[in-house]
Amino acid sequence: MVVVTKQKGESEDRLIARFKKKVLNEGILLDYRERERYKKPAERRKEKKYRIKHLIELEKKRSF
Repeated sequence: MVVVTKQKGESEDRLIARFKKKVLNEGILLDYRERERYKKPAERRKEKKYRIKHLIELEKKRSF
């Protein structure tokens, strides 16, 4: 859970910006999008396999 308290002299816009930053850093939005709909176990395995393959390709490009 993200808790952001307003500091003395802080504007509402700055407060909202800090809140958004904390939500992004904690990965709450990504988790929400993951849970929006049910994924079959086969679909999860396929995504995991693709993610691993993608990371390997990135490492190959970085090593050059």
